[in-house]
Amino acid sequence: MLIEQIYTGCLAQGAYYIESQGEAAIIDPLREITPYIKKAEKNGAQIKYIFETHFHADFVSGHLSLSNKTKAPIVFGPTAETHFESIIAKDGQHFVLGELTIVALHTPGHTIESTTYLLKDKQGKDHAIFSGDTLFLGDVGRPDLAQKAAKMTQEQLAGMLYKSLRTKIMPLADDVIVYPAHGAGSACGKNLSKETVGTLGEQKKLNYALRENMTEAEFIKEVTEGLLPPPEYFPLNVKMNKEGYEDFDAVIKRSQKEYSAEELEEIANHSDAIILDVRSQEEFAKGHIPQSIFIGLDGGFAPWAGAVIGNVEQPLLLVTPQGRQREAVTRLSRVGFDHTLGSLKGGFDTWKNSGKETDQVKSITAEEFKNSISEKTEIFDVRKPDEFTSERIPQAISTPLDFINEHLNEFPKQKEFYIYCAGGYRSMIAASILKRRGIHNLLNVELGFKGIKETGIKTTDYICPSTL
Repeated sequence: MLIEQIYTGCLAQGAYYIESQGEAAIIDPLREITPYIKKAEKNGAQIKYIFETHFHADFVSGHLSLSNKTKAPIVFGPTAETHFESIIAKDGQHFVLGELTIVALHTPGHTIESTTYLLKDKQGKDHAIFSGDTLFLGDVGRPDLAQKAAKMTQEQLAGMLYKSLRTKIMPLADDVIVYPAHGAGSACGKNLSKETVGTLGEQKKLNYALRENMTEAEFIKEVTEGLLPPPEYFPLNVKMNKEGYEDFDAVIKRSQKEYSAEELEEIANHSDAIILDVRSQEEFAKGHIPQSIFIGLDGGFAPWAGAVIGNVEQPLLLVTPQGRQREAVTRLSRVGFDHTLGSLKGGFDTWKNSGKETDQVKSITAEEFKNSISEKTEIFDVRKPDEFTSERIPQAISTPLDFINEHLNEFPKQKEFYIYCAGGYRSMIAASILKRRGIHNLLNVELGFKGIKETGIKTTDYICPSTL
């Protein structure tokens, strides 16, 4: 028996490769399927099944492309409705994989079709669960994403999740291994652990949602409390996963075109294409194409592209570091951005050397920030609300990057102001969006709140959310 977790940090997502006696199964594959095929070929195995725990909202799955290439059937849980050929498993249905058995356990709540796959070893003993977004380490899946499709409230879905956990998951033995679909950083839960593999016994002790004697009412209240609106791209990804999408190889091939500075400028001026700069925040601050948006590859690139751009049908023109164009297109396609038109040949140096206009982001060090501000200084914190309520600059205003467009009227149009995040990455994204909106009177604090704290500046430790 071989079980391998294939974890993608940018998406905080875990796909799984299971193999026994020359037969393999893939659970929740990413869109680029070559690694799974190569792994099976190397091991002399045939991919027999592709299991989907649910219709994913935060990434485009590789189930269709993988099935087309391998002829392996796609398996979804009960109630799933697809626009392509698939096996809709019955609750408790068994799938044989070599000496192993995989049992579909219908665990609705995160979504209606959510299914946990129980792996039994050759002796028939429960070995592991692949829990999708039903059960994470430290948390459970948020119950608000499938309200429209299910025609139910988040409270009703949370009630279903409560029953799923207590009738299908918690009765299993403590030594059963838990392989979730996500870890810390995913927007599919609130309190996910940085660990990506654990045991069910550990979760029964540590996971708030699996507390012994927890009532359904308590569960519903705690699971639905503090949920932020989902990113705009989530329902678009669900639609692609249900209805189908263009083959990954075709997306890559189409996006490889390179443009001169003149050609890129012409396309940007006569279309609705956005110029997306994926270099480092330091490089972007020093110089960039006016009106371009920054989202650096060396960060949570794809989820932030989804969150701040939103519409996955948006045409994109890329400014990339040398040799990283394919990586950028690949990671964009994971969240459904299939309309990358190409990139600037030679990167930003080509633009700069052409003599065309450039722009910069004014940045200051944390020490300069400390020495420049007063009680009347306008400061904007673009971290997430829970980071803000935990600790912040006393007079800072919370304008989370996820919802920056909803806060545009709060930023001064003339007076200089400061923005910061945790380490500098998100505030540079915010700066680029504000400048694209014509707001240039900002100063970005380098190294963010981490750098600010190191200066010894006064901070507020905790603010009750009800007072905000």
